[in-house]
Amino acid sequence: MSKNLLAISGSIRAHSANTSVLKSLQTFAPEDIYIHLYEGIDQFPHFNPDITDVAQLKPVNDFRDQLRKADGIIICTPEYAFGLPGVLKNALDWLVSSGEFTDKPTATISASPLVTGADKAHAQLIQTLKVMGAKIPAGASLTIPTILKKLDDHGRVNDQSTIDDLTDLIDTLVEQMNQPVSYEL
Repeated sequence: MSKNLLAISGSIRAHSANTSVLKSLQTFAPEDIYIHLYEGIDQFPHFNPDITDVAQLKPVNDFRDQLRKADGIIICTPEYAFGLPGVLKNALDWLVSSGEFTDKPTATISASPLVTGADKAHAQLIQTLKVMGAKIPAGASLTIPTILKKLDDHGRVNDQSTIDDLTDLIDTLVEQMNQPVSYEL
C-alpha cells in the first residue's frame, strides 16, 4: 500500500538547496512512497488568530488539509540569523492549536552551506514540532553541513554519504508510519 509524504521546504528561494534536498528524496525513496512537495507557505497571512476572512485563510486551510491527508511529513529548512526562516515559522504558527501534527510521523532536515548544517534552526524546528505533538522518531532528524558541495549542477544530491543518510531517514520515517497509533488512557 502506497504512502504519501508531504515535504515542506523552509526556503522560498527559486534555487534553494533545501528544496533541492527534498526534490532529491523523490528519486531514491521506496517505490511505494509518494513525496509531494508543498509550495505555498509564502502565501499565508502573518499569523493572527483574529483573522476570520475566508479568502485570507484559504492558503492556510488548504495547507491544513494536505497535512491531514499525509501519512507523514518531512520538513527541510535553512537557517537565517541562527533561527528558522520567518516564512516557515509563520506557517507553523498557524498550526499550533489545530492538531495536524498530533501523532503525525515527521522527519526534520536542515541544510546549510556552513559546517554547522543549520543546527540552531534544526533544534528550533524540532522544539516547535514537539510542542505541536509531532512524532519524530529517533533517526528521522538530519543536519547536512556544506550542502552546496553535495549537489550537482542540476541541484540533485550527489554525495553518497548524504544519500545514505537521507535514505536511512526515509526508511525510519516509513517504519514509523507503518506503526499503529496507540493512545494512552
